[in-house]
Amino acid sequence: MRIAILTPTFNYYSGIDRVVEQQAKEYAKKGNNVTVIALESNIKPENYKVVSLGMPKNATLQRLYRLFFFMDFKKLAYYKKLKNYDIVISHFYPMNWLAYLAKKHYKIKYIYHDHGINTTGLINNISQRLYMKLFLFFNNITLKNIDAAYSVSKYLKEVLKKESGINSKVIYNKIDKKRFNKKIKPNKIIKKYNLKNNKVLLFIGRLAPHKGIHLLLKSFITIKKHIPNAKLLVVGKPTFTNYFKKLRKLAGKDVIFTGFVPDEDLPYYYAACNIYVTASSWEGFNLPAAEVQACGKKVVAFSIGSHPEIVKKGILVKNKDIKAFSEAVINLVK
Repeated sequence: MRIAILTPTFNYYSGIDRVVEQQAKEYAKKGNNVTVIALESNIKPENYKVVSLGMPKNATLQRLYRLFFFMDFKKLAYYKKLKNYDIVISHFYPMNWLAYLAKKHYKIKYIYHDHGINTTGLINNISQRLYMKLFLFFNNITLKNIDAAYSVSKYLKEVLKKESGINSKVIYNKIDKKRFNKKIKPNKIIKKYNLKNNKVLLFIGRLAPHKGIHLLLKSFITIKKHIPNAKLLVVGKPTFTNYFKKLRKLAGKDVIFTGFVPDEDLPYYYAACNIYVTASSWEGFNLPAAEVQACGKKVVAFSIGSHPEIVKKGILVKNKDIKAFSEAVINLVK
């Protein structure tokens, strides 16, 4: 079969894109002709093709472009090239537009893979909230003619039904047990950051406001008082410049911002930590939390979104309760 997989970005630092990469590999391995279509990409394909359509490089313009993608008639016309595909799988807006039009004009099977849209009141900025409401509105238009929908958690299944009226099946993101397991050695990360005599806390993800890294840093101040040799590794690409500046001011000398790290190195970071910590206020799945547990490590997180389903080893505390969060980390480490 000819299968087109659509995702806005196909980059190593995105959890959704890592899911897309695994999906593309699996379909290609079964003998299918697979093409991943994205607006931008840096993942090197294996036995499948990647098409990058392009978009603005400026972060602000990029966000506006993705919201109003349907106004770029030249890019929108790419749906015509999907005419000879058997299945089109879309993982996130605005790529749904191409799948929606391919289904409308050529009756191609259209599958929506739901990773969730954060439209909760947790976004305090009015313009951000408006942006996400418009995002959801346009997304719902593109889902009117789907053949099937799959959500990556029970939490998202309920949200999709509520926000879009669509019934979906739950398929949890797969964890590659060959890469993420208890046998991984932490030596190179311990050596790289000089962590030999330290208790290591780890966070991996985009440095975005809803990920709650600012709350994590405030909690770490309390944790340090009880565990003086604690270090916090914050792994991920800063995606909001002003927010990252705020984080740098909050962080003490025992907080290490690593920036983006290659996907192949992630298992070693998981192996190097004592506890995985996330103060995220919204998660549709939380791939790092699932991967780190496969490596035998425990998680401390807020009881939000998909966490009650995903976090099986560790402690969940009430959302934004920094005191309870700190106490949970201290108890697990000690």
